Amino acid sequence: MNPLPGVPLVESPLFPKLKDSLGLTTEEERIATGLHENGYAVLDFPDADLHARIERIKHNLGPRYGIDFNDPQSDKTVGERRIQDAWTFDEDVRAIAANAAVMDLLSKLYGRRVFPFQTLNFPVGTQQDAHSDSVHFSSLPERFMCGVWLAMEDIGADAGPLFYYPGSHRWPIMTNAMIGRRGFGSDLQSAQDPYGPAWDAMRDACDARQDIFLARKGQALIWCANLLHGGTLQTNPHLTRWSQVTHYYFDDCIYYTPAFSDEALGQLRLRNLVGIDDGQPRLNRYLGEALPRTPVTPRASFRRRLIKRIRI
Repeated sequence: MNPLPGVPLVESPLFPKLKDSLGLTTEEERIATGLHENGYAVLDFPDADLHARIERIKHNLGPRYGIDFNDPQSDKTVGERRIQDAWTFDEDVRAIAANAAVMDLLSKLYGRRVFPFQTLNFPVGTQQDAHSDSVHFSSLPERFMCGVWLAMEDIGADAGPLFYYPGSHRWPIMTNAMIGRRGFGSDLQSAQDPYGPAWDAMRDACDARQDIFLARKGQALIWCANLLHGGTLQTNPHLTRWSQVTHYYFDDCIYYTPAFSDEALGQLRLRNLVGIDDGQPRLNRYLGEALPRTPVTPRASFRRRLIKRIRI
């Protein structure tokens, strides 16, 4: 029995004691241990049709980026750098996001059923500063979110590969209260910018080591919600760095965007989500109960005030 069901299994301090009861294969235990200790794990993406899917995705999405992929000397870093939620019109993007083996693995390792809710497809690297996804996507209970990044080609050091800070997933999750700002109702060009100085300070204080992922085509990286990561500078603008990111949540949670929320006041920017796997809405839930839209009186408790702001 797990006495901490509100903590993902792989992030729980009890994981070393619980893992033997999970029935993990040798490969699953390797992945689980990587997530627990380092905040990430690498695996070969389990799809026999993957290479054909990748070629179809490139063919289908390529014209949408405004980049000349046929000219080897063209600057691939110009134009649109990403397409969000291509799963809504591209079956191969959806199939990668809803891969049954990946979903079964994540459900087993987190202790709750997973569902994919967002895809991002990139032809080049993001060159994005170090950040944690927890300011963009979070849950109550916290940490029931993860990402899977898939390399759609071999990626060298000059193509702007991913970087991450092993163990940073164990750092405190940055909130507006921690950095002294109000988030609810605010307007930001970049949701992560206000947290940059705090992340920099944590890297310095922890003497954090940056690792770079020089991925092979077909490799995938699973990362925990609070892992600090980003994209290195692309030193050769003629190269591509095709990849797909899928973001996942887990059942029986409240889903919201912390950068635009003030948790202490019950003011949450809530998310209205659809599961990519089945197209069905995923309601915000607390301990199995879907949160209602009923009006709340001024004398309501914190939890009732929290429920008031739910948009199902």
